[in-house]
Order: sequence, then structure tokens, then C-alpha cells
Amino acid sequence: MHACHVRDLGQVPYQQAWDLQAELAVKISAGETPPTLLLLEHPHTITFGRSGKLENLLWDENQLRQRGVQVFWVDRGGDVTYHGPGQLVGYPLIPLNSLSLTPAEGDATGIIPKADYVGYLRKLEQVLMDALKQFGLSAGRVKNLTGVWVKGAKIAAIGVKVDARGVSRHGFALNIDPDMSYWDSIIGCGLEGYSTTSIARLIKPVPSRQQVMEAIVSAFEAVFEVRCRWIT
Repeated sequence: MHACHVRDLGQVPYQQAWDLQAELAVKISAGETPPTLLLLEHPHTITFGRSGKLENLLWDENQLRQRGVQVFWVDRGGDVTYHGPGQLVGYPLIPLNSLSLTPAEGDATGIIPKADYVGYLRKLEQVLMDALKQFGLSAGRVKNLTGVWVKGAKIAAIGVKVDARGVSRHGFALNIDPDMSYWDSIIGCGLEGYSTTSIARLIKPVPSRQQVMEAIVSAFEAVFEVRCRWIT
């Protein structure tokens, strides 16, 4: 069974977390550091992925400034999403080929691993669904869409990148108890007509951030067949 580190970073500015992912991915691909799951919060942030469309940002520069929101264009998949306090963000940095997420035939060039990206996304969704089940929430998928949903509303967004070494970056954002008014700033993931929800809107009392992290880690261990160790 593979070893995996888990690091709780608290609240981290987006750029700092992005830079840390790049730094760790190099070490992980070189075998200097085990696969790592970063758990954190961001201050109010909007990110656009590779499919991002500016028209899905509904607030102007003045509104963004007044509400303290920073905007980033990043290299993950997907369109636009929001991050902020009360939301648990998870960045799994995993060499996908070493966790049996590469087609058996491998890559003839030996340069860029052909990881099973869709399979990886489905595993992340399964982690979140299994974690939410621990709190009595029945979460599921919506056909042809990425993410996790409860009663037709999106509770977790997922957007990932796999680099040239086969190491995953970016990941998921699970809404525990964020200020939901910030979703008025975007057409989340470019999907009109879909609502967003949080654990706090669905169950009382709201589980603590620590409880949610522990549920995520236990589900992550089961789905990815790893043994996690918390690193301070």
C-alpha cells in the first residue's frame, strides 16, 4: 500500500498554494516526497480554468474590490469557480501512473505518462461522496458534469491538471459553511440554471472543519488505496 502525506495548511493565499503545488510536484515525481494531499482554505478568490469564459464573471472590478475578491487564470480544467473561507479545498498531488491510473500498455515514448484522467476525476468524486455519507448526506453525480451534487445542487467542484510527469495538481472544493452570496459573482463552471449548496444548508449542527477533513482523509485512503500520515 502506498504511503501518502496529508498537510493541513489553514488559510493560504491562492498564489502561495499554487506555487507550493509546483514545488511539491517536482519532488514527488523524483521520489523525494510521498504523494501528498494538501487541505486548506483560500481567502475570497475566483479562478478560471482552461475552458474559462470571462462572461461567466458577473461582478465588475469595483464589486470584486469591495468584496475583497482576487481573480486568477490557472492551468486546471474547467471554467470558473469560487474559493473562500468556510470551504475545504483539497489538492491531491499524486503520480497517477504509480497508483494504477495509467493504461496497462503505457506510453511508447516513455516521456509523458498517459494517465486515466477521467478515472481520476471519478475517484475524486467518490472520495467526496463517501465522506459526505459519513454525515448522513446522500451525494451523487450528474450525467456529463464533473463535481458532486446533493438534491440537484452542487456541493463540491472539481478541476484538475496532470503535468508532464504524470503528477496531479489542483483538485476539489467542498462547501462546508461558506458565505453563499459570493456565488452571485459567477456562473459557476459556466453552468446556468444550477444552484450551489453547502453542508451547513443541509444538516445541523454543522460538522467542524476538522471532522470534515478526517472524513475526507479516511475516504481518500479507501478509494485510492493509500495509507495517509498527517504532517505538521
